[in-house]
Amino acid sequence: MGDPDSLVTEGRAGDRSWCLRRVGMNAEWLLLEDGNEVTVGRGFGVTYQLVSKICPLMISRNHCILKQNAEGQWTIMDNKSLNGVWLNRERLEPLKVYSIHNGDHIQLGVPLENKENAEYEYEVTEEDWERIYPCLSPKSDQMMEKNKGLRTKRKFSLNELEGSGAEGPSNLKSKISKVSCEPGQPVKSHGKGEVASQPSEYFDPKLTSLQLSGKTTGAHVYPGPAKVVELHYKKQKASNPLASQSSLELFKVKMSRILKLKTQMQEKQVAVLNVKKQTQKGNSKKIVKMEQELQDLQSQLCAEQAQQQARVEQLEKTFQEEQQHLQGLEKEQGEEDLKQQLAQALQEHRALMEELNRNKKDFEAIIQAKNKELEQTKEEKEKVQAQKEEVLSHVNDVLENELQCIICSEYFIEAVTLNCAHSFCSYCISEWMKRKIECPICRKDIKSKTHSLVLDNCINKMVDNLSSEVKERRIVLIRERKAKRLS
Repeated sequence: MGDPDSLVTEGRAGDRSWCLRRVGMNAEWLLLEDGNEVTVGRGFGVTYQLVSKICPLMISRNHCILKQNAEGQWTIMDNKSLNGVWLNRERLEPLKVYSIHNGDHIQLGVPLENKENAEYEYEVTEEDWERIYPCLSPKSDQMMEKNKGLRTKRKFSLNELEGSGAEGPSNLKSKISKVSCEPGQPVKSHGKGEVASQPSEYFDPKLTSLQLSGKTTGAHVYPGPAKVVELHYKKQKASNPLASQSSLELFKVKMSRILKLKTQMQEKQVAVLNVKKQTQKGNSKKIVKMEQELQDLQSQLCAEQAQQQARVEQLEKTFQEEQQHLQGLEKEQGEEDLKQQLAQALQEHRALMEELNRNKKDFEAIIQAKNKELEQTKEEKEKVQAQKEEVLSHVNDVLENELQCIICSEYFIEAVTLNCAHSFCSYCISEWMKRKIECPICRKDIKSKTHSLVLDNCINKMVDNLSSEVKERRIVLIRERKAKRLS
């Protein structure tokens, strides 16, 4: 089988393909495959995943989409990216499709500070497949498969390590079990197992149970003493230290005697087995004597164990009594502590209530002062409002009395001042002069008319501060008069 890369190269040899060539680099080119949509971004579901090492958020999750239109022309679309897509140095509108051609410049994101170019800049090009293939960037799904393979290999290596580690302890455990079994068993013979069947005939059942309990720990100790040690430790905490120490010393002496008896008994067992092995048909008296000694040792051991069991029961009883006594003392002490805590809590509560009352008084004083300030401010505000209303009423009076045309009874529109110093609307005085060429107020002959820009500006500024109805009516009058003048 050949190399897959070489097979792919040979299969497409001589073809030309479109791609986005990374500016200034002979790597990380993006292949544009015919008939396939190409997505670019930093997310996981895109065709090419771009993860910026300088600014990770420069590229959006689904930054842009490249695909062919109905005519086979490649297009690009900004998929609402944060930092935008530039085509030939012009930013594209989001969700709008743009055609791209050979030699076009595509920029993803913006340049960072103190840098002229953006991190991801590409040039649209069509090249031979042999030229493109070595420079192509791997697709995101290929990278995921590669990472998955690495994780699988790592998992297998860890499992192998765990398996080898598990094999070691099991062998070690078997070795330990062998060693722990040897002290309780007789010396193994080199025959076919003659001695293996003998312990059940000559050993007492109690002794056999004792040996089995001692095998697991490697030290042939009766199970009872562990419980005795725990009880004695608890009793030592509860009772008088001197009495506990004496009980502990006595217990140690008993345990040492039991261990000596066990050791002697085991030695006798081994000796009996050895003698039986060596002289199966010989000296039977010696064997009987040794068995008798073994039985005596067993009886002594049983007696010692019975005494020790009685001692354990006595220690348990004493411990229970001391524990009850301690519970009573703890209960009394707890009640006293609870009373002290309650008294302390009541004292703290009183101090807190006093502090709250002081704070309440201070807050009430502050609130009263603020209320006074608010009342004063309210009075001043009412005075200012009254003055404002007075000024507005005065302005309205001035507008109504001084700035109204006597002919149309409206505010001056394109005010005109006659030679007699009286002012009228330009339209109104023109209509008046068609009948009489004299002032409507003083009846003097009209010799000149002068436009008054000052009056017009003053009236316009005052009307801006009046109601919307007045403004609309003035606009309608101006339009009507312009229309009549043009007609």
